[in-house]
Amino acid sequence: MSSRSIRRKYGQNYLVDKAILFEMANHVSAKENDSFIEIGPGMGALTDLININNVNVTAIDIDENNIKALKTKFIGPAVFNFINEDILNYEIEGMDLRVVGNLPYNISTQIILKLLDNVNQIIDMHFLVQKEVALKITGNVSTKNWGKLAIKIAAFYDSEILFDVPPEAFDIKPKVTSSFIRLIPKKNLNFSNTSKKNLFALIDLAFASRRKNIKNNLKKLNINWAKVDIDPTKRPEELTLESFIKLSEEMKNLWVIM
Repeated sequence: MSSRSIRRKYGQNYLVDKAILFEMANHVSAKENDSFIEIGPGMGALTDLININNVNVTAIDIDENNIKALKTKFIGPAVFNFINEDILNYEIEGMDLRVVGNLPYNISTQIILKLLDNVNQIIDMHFLVQKEVALKITGNVSTKNWGKLAIKIAAFYDSEILFDVPPEAFDIKPKVTSSFIRLIPKKNLNFSNTSKKNLFALIDLAFASRRKNIKNNLKKLNINWAKVDIDPTKRPEELTLESFIKLSEEMKNLWVIM
């Protein structure tokens, strides 16, 4: 398989525009004693931005050839650990972590949802993703982008789009515009693994059909709408995060029966 075919398989588009990289570096603002997890380092364009004294970088890439090249290219001043692994199978260890990455576009949503499990280990996350995905991540209530992805992420992280990146900034031009985004864990989170599963199960069920109101989508749950004080005629995208949390707390062990 050719190098280009491998990159297509893994959804790899490498950022090469130095002005864009400089802007990303300003937003990430690596400091001494930071500990980074980098997802999909490719040939190290983003890696180079965090290569400073007394920084620890664990870089994870599914492409073995990339890892071999990175081990040769980067020998300091940061302390590097290059790992040839699929990030979806990798268990992140450590605390006070900063996560960065030019995420493979074909699995960017899966990666970010996986990292919800690590919210208590993370200081912040900066990712380059498709603009369409960025809009769905940062969507607001009562808009078309306030869907399952935005609500699940909003339960754990504050998110924002920092700037857009045109296709011309990559060595192999993607067909879409990209966006550089930041996610910061919310403070005082109180979700157990069970309550998280319950909330996510409720969100998935609530969005079974966006055209139907919330009462119709959740009719099999026999919810006492007066008790929860939520208007059942609203569509799911009109409900706030707080409303979804309230409903999930009423429906114990929902994730078990779905």
